[in-house]
Amino acid sequence: MTGTPAPRTAAPRTARGALRLVRTAAELNALPRYGERAVVMTMGALHEGHAALIRAARAHAGPDGQVLVTVFVNPLQFGAGEDLDRYPRTLDADLAVAGAAGADTVFAPSADEVYPGGEPQVRIAAGPMGERLEGASRPGHFDGMLTVVAKLLHLTAPGTAFYGEKDAQQLALITRMARDLNFPVRIVGVPTVREGDGLALSSRNGYLSEAERRAAPALFHALRAGREAGLRAAGFRDGLGPAGLGPADDPGSAGGLGPAGRLGPAGAAAVPGADPATSGAGPDAPATPAGPDARADSATPADPDVPADTAAPAAPEARAALVADPDAVRAAARRVLDEAARAEPPVRLDYLALVDPSDFTEVTAGHTGEAVLAVAARLGATRLIDNIRLSFGAAV
Repeated sequence: MTGTPAPRTAAPRTARGALRLVRTAAELNALPRYGERAVVMTMGALHEGHAALIRAARAHAGPDGQVLVTVFVNPLQFGAGEDLDRYPRTLDADLAVAGAAGADTVFAPSADEVYPGGEPQVRIAAGPMGERLEGASRPGHFDGMLTVVAKLLHLTAPGTAFYGEKDAQQLALITRMARDLNFPVRIVGVPTVREGDGLALSSRNGYLSEAERRAAPALFHALRAGREAGLRAAGFRDGLGPAGLGPADDPGSAGGLGPAGRLGPAGAAAVPGADPATSGAGPDAPATPAGPDARADSATPADPDVPADTAAPAAPEARAALVADPDAVRAAARRVLDEAARAEPPVRLDYLALVDPSDFTEVTAGHTGEAVLAVAARLGATRLIDNIRLSFGAAV
């Protein structure tokens, strides 16, 4: 990290005080350091998905650690014609959400504070991995995103940083940046928070008309259909998972779409192939870069892949279910999206992809291991994204 962080001090003996709002790097550097420092980066307009990230950070840092939330609408990651000007700025409400979820400090700098002298002349390039899917649809977006994330990591100097899995490609790129450029920070993904009908929470959901909002769960339905086709190809009759775990047809059921497309609530089973030492977000975990499968399942008090108001505790008996046949997964998801495109209002597909999470290239027939089923579509002027993780085994 660049700069000199404030020296660590003993954790305060009293309960956490009032939430601090800081606006400048000088104010941030003047903060005392104690315990583990965790950061959650946002563009504001905080909702329950952000609150889940902050709660995961607080669970990781513990009562004697620090949780910082950044609120900054980054102009570098908005392209021409995108919604920079209309993106909601709701700082007062954001402070209330952050404080209630367990943050100690909110860092809400101006653009001039983050980019003194104007747009930076030197930026982080996302490379080929950042040119696919979201990068192809939004050229330059990931370069701007990585540049501000790098700056905010330097400014906040955390031991651990938490990001949502809804933005799967973003999370993968941040993880690779931290690993490839030797950032001394651990990157942890937190599972997606969904509405009762499966729609992933997003600040942009507020742009949807009533009719568009009713149509928006088609993205989740497509992902669910793809997963069920994969389960059938793996030998689970009618898209059911292992015996006793129920159907995968409801985001809040015991067999709903949990993290990594698994059966059961969040935290119920480790991601196949993930390092157990980096899969949780325990307070004693080493502050080293973690792979894209690092997850905060055990640190999140509510199941982030089920409706926020019906979340259930993790079920230790739930276990991962392997899927099979990538082509069947894609075809089933596309059928749902094709039907949604003919509805009114139409869901206009941007992309549907089944990719390797390590580089976001399409997986081929016979693929085994982890994959991300990702979708992006437009409803009116609003663009939405969603994804689930799947674990592929051999077809039976």
